Amino acid sequence: MGAQHGDMASGDTRGAAGGEHVVPFRAGDGTWCRLLNVRGPEAPTRGPVLLVHGAGVRAASFRPPTARTVVDALLAAGFDVWLESWRAAVDRPRTRWTLDDAAAYDHPAAVAEVLRRTGADRLAVVAHCQGATSFVMALIAGLVPQVETFVSTAVSLHPVVPRPAARKLRLLTPLFGAVSSYVDAQWANSRRGLVPALTCAAAGVLHRECGNGVCRMASFMFGAGHPTLWRHENLDEATHTWLGGEFGWCPVDFFRQMSACVRAGRLVSVTGNPLLPADFGAADVRSDARMVFLTGAANACFDPVSQVRSYEHFTARQPGRGHRLHIVEGYGHQDVFVGKDAARDVFPLITAELGAPAGPAQEAAGTAVLGRGGANVPA
Repeated sequence: MGAQHGDMASGDTRGAAGGEHVVPFRAGDGTWCRLLNVRGPEAPTRGPVLLVHGAGVRAASFRPPTARTVVDALLAAGFDVWLESWRAAVDRPRTRWTLDDAAAYDHPAAVAEVLRRTGADRLAVVAHCQGATSFVMALIAGLVPQVETFVSTAVSLHPVVPRPAARKLRLLTPLFGAVSSYVDAQWANSRRGLVPALTCAAAGVLHRECGNGVCRMASFMFGAGHPTLWRHENLDEATHTWLGGEFGWCPVDFFRQMSACVRAGRLVSVTGNPLLPADFGAADVRSDARMVFLTGAANACFDPVSQVRSYEHFTARQPGRGHRLHIVEGYGHQDVFVGKDAARDVFPLITAELGAPAGPAQEAAGTAVLGRGGANVPA
């Protein structure tokens, strides 16, 4: 996997227009990560927006080969767009990491760096999947008070997965951890060694719905859907092929933590980091950010009830803040960003929410969603 495109930037970016600039930053524990600032032909007229990718991918996952990406939509709306490559990015050297590490060290440093470079006081964040879970941990812990609006896609505080996925997490994670420290979707393109070969064989047996080996591996790694991360009918052929080069490694440490969170029904810390609460569901929310919870109604990775529970949790604890919930029919997990029609069906929701004021008038009524037998959905 190649590095992101762009030139190294050294100064601030206030008033600049055009081009892409890579900005390295040091996380709170000394780990080097990077930001990518994307500018359109005109200087931005609105504040910075930080995009945060999920696990097993990289910042480029927000830029599929579709006619219009979410980056394009945000630029057209006048925002100053920044993409965070945190320690989970697959175009970085493999390393062990947990959601705790990202919440305590990566995201606070990324936010501070964007504000330093732009001169802004506050910013908005759009985070997907494990970028969203780790970022909501930082929000609850009070480590990113500069966030004004937080758009979380797919999952937030309450990870609810289908029962087969929960069983796989519980049973296979310790077995896999005994023979490898990570799993890699790119094993589908290079099956060197017994563990990669056996893992790819299992993915091929369990996921016959697709001939793309990386697509099968991604479904096997991150759930039990057919497929897990998108609906095939939402992808054009170019994007489906492109995804084969975007998914990569993920450490077993992450799967151990997610297994613990699924069992608890909410995010929990696994490192004992003093910067973080042990139980994020029981902790006070130390953020005044307006929260927007978005997911596809056909999300086979995290049941849509995940976002319903998080919406209800934050609305109950912060009444009148203007939190919102959007469940998009016809979409699954990652296709809310890479789907061929996402520019029509999803991106307008995101750009509108980023421009919406906080307050009771903006608060949406709860949306009833019947869980599809999630492991921690009451019978």
